[in-house]
Amino acid sequence: MPEAESARMPTHVVLKHTELPYEINEEIKTLRTNLQFCGTEKKVILFTSSISGEGKSTTVLNLCRSFAEQGKTVLLVDADLRKSVLHSKVVSGRSSYYGLSHYLSGQCDMESTVYETETPGMAVIFAGFVPPNPVELLAGERMASLLKAARKVFDYVIVDCAPIGMVIDAAVVAPMCDGTIIEISAGQIKYRLAQEVVEKMRNTRCPILGVVLNKVDRRKSSKYYGKYYGRYYGKRYEEYYK
Repeated sequence: MPEAESARMPTHVVLKHTELPYEINEEIKTLRTNLQFCGTEKKVILFTSSISGEGKSTTVLNLCRSFAEQGKTVLLVDADLRKSVLHSKVVSGRSSYYGLSHYLSGQCDMESTVYETETPGMAVIFAGFVPPNPVELLAGERMASLLKAARKVFDYVIVDCAPIGMVIDAAVVAPMCDGTIIEISAGQIKYRLAQEVVEKMRNTRCPILGVVLNKVDRRKSSKYYGKYYGRYYGKRYEEYYK
């Protein structure tokens, strides 16, 4: 994929697809719209979190599908070389995959890592094997070259990185990106840790575009939308569009 016109996607994979509740689907669309309002120059966007298990990878996957359903071309780059979950989402495809770590370590070319998905316009790069030196690989020229080439081919490149509150990987990749989104799990992350995460990302000089607050318990929310509005109009909009 060194040039846009020579890019090709060598094979297909089918990823698990769970029908989202109306409210969550609308929130994913809101996230998509907010990113688009950040400007056309924000094409390569990094996602990170404080700790593992905050739902970041699920958000990224649904966001990429939402972009593709809108008619955009989008590449999901699984840059969590330590504890990837994307490979567990594969329903059918090849039994083994060239991934990001294979390319970064020089074991394959760039094109061999890009796979089409069942969603038209959406492609993925899996993390690959777990390397002994993830930071060094992510900081290398090959990572910068991959993102530079991908931005010429795709409308959006979404980079799913390891939690910045646990390892430094996201801070290494962030300077190669146009913006960062931090995902925080409601009621799980302490204020001080969240501050530390924000400060780490600010030090990379990659703009923080926003924060995704995940796993919000609507039952405990006193907001009118959470208790009534979302359920009432969600049900009726679903009936209307059916």
